[in-house]
Amino acid sequence: MSDYYNAFEMSPVPTPGPDTVPPEPFHGIYGMPAFATIPTNDLDASVDFWGRGLGFFELFRIPGTLVHLRRWAFQDVLLVAEGNVPEQAPTMSLSFACVLSQTEPLAEACRALRPDSVDGPRDTPWNTRDITVITPENARIILTAAKPFDPDSQEARNLAAIGITPPGVDDGDGDGDGDGDGDGDGDNGEHA
Repeated sequence: MSDYYNAFEMSPVPTPGPDTVPPEPFHGIYGMPAFATIPTNDLDASVDFWGRGLGFFELFRIPGTLVHLRRWAFQDVLLVAEGNVPEQAPTMSLSFACVLSQTEPLAEACRALRPDSVDGPRDTPWNTRDITVITPENARIILTAAKPFDPDSQEARNLAAIGITPPGVDDGDGDGDGDGDGDGDGDNGEHA
């Protein structure tokens, strides 16, 4: 990637680290940039699983019709009452960020509610630890936590192979800013 922008400045996802604390659940109202709509034939059972298992809370409800769930800012799910629920989980998934300290407790909470609903945690080649959960509505949900970046790891080599280098990592131009332009400012030579 030729440009680098520190997206953590605008994201509710905290910078990865061993002691990273998750943000508080976000109770405010905003224009949702994206959300999932998931059909369910049992709103109350679905809300219970998403709450006690996945850590979502009920933002609001239209009785018998819809429940708006949320975790962090921009992690919104609309559970919609509908009789047509898939009989098995699709291969497509929906991912939600979490922090490393949450992966095991979330996996255990989901297993306590539905013993065969969880796969993982497992580490990925792109430097995350993920758990996959099949919800009562047969949605495939992935809770994904970024791991701290180790510049000497295989994951770092995987990312570098596709052009992703973090700031402060030498990209061969000798300035250590990871942007390849040699000016040391991390902006790839593009100034406003």
